[in-house]
Amino acid sequence: MSGGRLDKALAALLPEFSRARLQALLAEGCVTDAKGRAVTGGKGKVYQGEVFTVRIPPPTPAEPEGQDIPLDVVYEDDDLIVIDKPAGLVVHPAAGNADGTLVNALLAHCKGSLSGIGGVERPGIVHRLDKDTSGLMVAAKTDAAHRGLAKQFEDHSIDRAYLAVVWGVPRPTEGEVEGNIGRDPKNRKKMAVVGEGRGKYAKTYYSVVERLGTRTALVECRLATGRTHQIRVHMASLGHPVVGDPLYAGRHGRQAGPTGALPEDVKKTLVDGKGQALHAYILGFTHPASGERLQFKSKKLNYINMLCDIFRSV
Repeated sequence: MSGGRLDKALAALLPEFSRARLQALLAEGCVTDAKGRAVTGGKGKVYQGEVFTVRIPPPTPAEPEGQDIPLDVVYEDDDLIVIDKPAGLVVHPAAGNADGTLVNALLAHCKGSLSGIGGVERPGIVHRLDKDTSGLMVAAKTDAAHRGLAKQFEDHSIDRAYLAVVWGVPRPTEGEVEGNIGRDPKNRKKMAVVGEGRGKYAKTYYSVVERLGTRTALVECRLATGRTHQIRVHMASLGHPVVGDPLYAGRHGRQAGPTGALPEDVKKTLVDGKGQALHAYILGFTHPASGERLQFKSKKLNYINMLCDIFRSV
């Protein structure tokens, strides 16, 4: 195996694990080299005598249990529930987040009355938001509601709008971003705009709502598709990453803007903030049982409004 690929070496040495399982362990940072550094790609060459450690995470419980986690319920009936998710709340159990998720909260709130189409780990979950993205989500209580909502997501008839504070001011101030999104070949924890024939087609519409001082802008983004990290990836591809985004803001991160160092009080606000400045503030869909068109607008804009106030004066 000397000079061969790491993923192939692991597959030969650990035949009890499938290739897919080993790739997942690599992507999750569970494979480390002799210096304890995570190795997230399997294509690198390895040589005889090199030492790697593979950590196997404890198994996730087959069925998540209800937990008394506060929920901001915007709307609820016998078929579905709309909630305003706070930043920092993971949507469903996964490696590293066995509990304390939105699913655990929904199981307790809905007394276990959630659709089963998503499987035992994702009851009721029709779509998701990233952990540090806040805003409106809908979950299904019945299988019929789940199927009806899922079809609307599939045919893009769901109305979804997000507010984001981004570095710089996009030019033109209104437009669309098209570009396939797939796994970043250089960092498997990230997504990226990839070439034709790779990834999945993605399209985002954006418009500048307000220019905030000299460094940032408040932007509304609407999704024509729904890919992982779509808005974050597309805005970063324009050179205007979301403020506070630890993955895609690059050198700007939470410390500085495109025009240099920020005042210390502003930096502290970003470091102590609630994740990236991205909030799902509009959600509209046709009720899968009644056929009524429903539209919801989030009132939880405290973090976005706070950042707007800060950057107007910077």
